[in-house]
This record gives sequence, structure tokens and C-alpha cells, in this order.
Amino acid sequence: MSFRTDAAALTDDLVVLRRELHQIPEVGLDNPQTQAAVLRALEGLPLEIHTGTGTSSVVAVLRGGRRSAGSEMGDSEMGGSDDPPVPTVLLRGDTDGLPVTERTGLPYAATTGTMHACGHDLHTAGLVGAARLLSARREELAGDVVFMFQPGEEGYGGAKVMLDEGLLEVSGNRPIAAYAIHVCPGPRGVFWQRTGPILAGSNTLEITVTGRGGHGSQPHTAADPVAALIAIASDLQTMVTRRFSVFDPVVLTVTRLRGGDATNVIPDDAWLAATVRTLSAEHTELMRTEVTRLATHIAEAHGCTAEVDYQIQYPVTVNDADESAWVLGALREEFGQDRVEVREDPIMGSEDFSFVLDEIPGTFFFLQCSPDEVDLETAAWNHSPEVLFDDSVLGDQAAALATLARQRLEQERA
Repeated sequence: MSFRTDAAALTDDLVVLRRELHQIPEVGLDNPQTQAAVLRALEGLPLEIHTGTGTSSVVAVLRGGRRSAGSEMGDSEMGGSDDPPVPTVLLRGDTDGLPVTERTGLPYAATTGTMHACGHDLHTAGLVGAARLLSARREELAGDVVFMFQPGEEGYGGAKVMLDEGLLEVSGNRPIAAYAIHVCPGPRGVFWQRTGPILAGSNTLEITVTGRGGHGSQPHTAADPVAALIAIASDLQTMVTRRFSVFDPVVLTVTRLRGGDATNVIPDDAWLAATVRTLSAEHTELMRTEVTRLATHIAEAHGCTAEVDYQIQYPVTVNDADESAWVLGALREEFGQDRVEVREDPIMGSEDFSFVLDEIPGTFFFLQCSPDEVDLETAAWNHSPEVLFDDSVLGDQAAALATLARQRLEQERA
């Protein structure tokens, strides 16, 4: 009872939807045009639709026809208060774009100064496809499915907003598992995943050094915050290699530096910002301690003070071991051994599906989809204004999500 044949028949419609979405990328938590397109695409399906208040999210609930072990349930039969919990699986697709000006040359390229440079248009269309596939076989489902259409993944924490608004309780039963697919460059149609950390936690670091300004020709009369800040920026790199094990990596990159406004003036303060990527909660917290200690003492050595602002943005994305092993087997059975790979190393990018996986066991995995004309050795990566994704994979993307939901519910009932 594979979904792949049905999904192949849906692919053309999903490609049309994806290309519509590609032309209207919206940034942040408010994606009203995308939300409207999703709602149109779900019309006529037997779904309970909910929209967010803190974000333009869409949550759709599909009630399976075999959700009660004792009976075949109709639309209005929700069971009594003494009934056991109904198994529920959550599937997620993010909807937002990036503030990137597109340079792909595609006939349906965005012209708004924003771009779906991370493939969220495919994620959204693929999740619509999964909703259609599962709705068509609703009577076969041994539980419920929650479809999570999420804005604000790109730095806005949209998943956390949706969790705070009751995402995990929307069906009346907390999900037993959660799954999400992310597209990326690579051989078209090949899935890959790994157990444990698959994406890094994302943290932001800002350090403000305050000294005493003066004339650039007389630095001995001032307490130069710029000199102190440069020393801190340099020693942050050394600190990472000396205080953190290479077997639990940390990546710290200083991306912004700011000092005074005049060439001949030593300013009163100077500032830097950095991104910090970690693969464990322990190193996420240790970084806070070590950065504060280093910045404070270097600033003091220069006669200055340092204020450190270290914010945990997204947790580490951790794939549950049992769920990942099961997903690996299910995908290989559905698509074949040669189309499913296990990778040894995680990626140091970040994902706010991590908030969901902190609450629910599940798996986040990738689907490679570079077009034939793209050289895989030089292919532009996600977030590039030139990145290209082949949307012919949408049928398989939808089939993969639908397969995992149906089989996981069946497994739970067995």
C-alpha cells in the first residue's frame, strides 16, 4: 500500500503550488499570503483547521478512521473520557523565506527582494501533498495526524511560538512522534539522516567594552575599548580550542565589530557580535561561563569593563535514537537502499524544529534535490541567492511524510 503511485499523480499540482509560493516569499512570523495559499490548497480535505494568533501559522488535524482500537469511528465520534489516548503523529513544514535578493534566473523567480533560498516553499508544498495523500486514505489511519505549517523558522523561533499556543495539545492527544524533511543540494532523490545531534544549536553573543575615550594621538590618556575588543575577538577563537573538546565541537564566528565614528577619536565603547554553534546542551551553557570570564578579564587588563549578552536562540536538533532507526528502515523499504544514506557528521547550521524534538521524540532528515544541470561539486548551498532545487522531488517528499505517519500509527496500534 505504497503512497508513491498516488504521490506521482499529485506532483504536477504540487509543483504549481511550490512555484506560486516561490514568487511570494515572506520573512518572519507574519506570512499572510503563504497562509492564504496553504488554506486554499487544503480546501475540501477532511481536516480540522486552526490558525495562529502570534504567527500566521496553519495547523490541520486529520482524524483517522481507525483511531479507536475498538471501533471504526465516524467524523463525530470522538470517544468518551475513559477512552485511551489516540496515537497522534506530527508532520512539519516551514513556510518563511529570507531577506535575500534572488539571482537564479528562474522564470518564476521572486522579484520582491526576498527569496525562498532555503527551500521552505518545497517544504510547504510537500506537506500539503502529505495531507492530501493521508486524507485520501483517512479510513486506514490508526490514529490522528497533525500538519504543522510554521512561519518564522529563519531566526524568529516560530516553532516555539506555536508550541506556546498549544500545538502539541491541538488534537486532544500529545503526539507520539514528530517528523520533518529539509531539502538541500545533492544527488536528486536521495534522503539522508543521522542519529543524535544532526544540526547545531544556535546562540548569539554580543560583547560591549566600555572604556574612556580620548584623542587618537594620545592613547595613553584614554582607556581604549577598541584595543580591548580586538584582543577579546582574537582570544575567543583560542578559547574555543582550549576549553572545548574537539569531540563535542563548538564553532564561534565573530561577524560584526563596531567602534567610534571619527578616525582620530578613541571612543568610549566598542562592540562585537558573534554566532556560536554548539552540539550539546552542556557546551551551550559552558560557553556562557567561559565567554564572560574571558571578556571580563581582558577588558580589566585594558582598564575597561565588559558586558556580555549571550542568548540561546535555537537548541541542538537531536534525532531520537529509536525513531531514527525506525525511520531509516521505513524509508529504505519505501524508496530502496540506494536512496537512503546515513551521514557520520552533523551540520553546524541550526533549526527551530529542535524545539519540537525537545518535547517529542522524532527525526529530522534531509532530501537532496539538485537539478541535473547543477554541478554537485560547486552547487550553491541553502541561503545562497543562486541556490536551485528540483521540485520534481515533491511527490516523493509527500510520500515519505505520509508513509512515516501511517506506518508509525500502525506500529503504535499493533
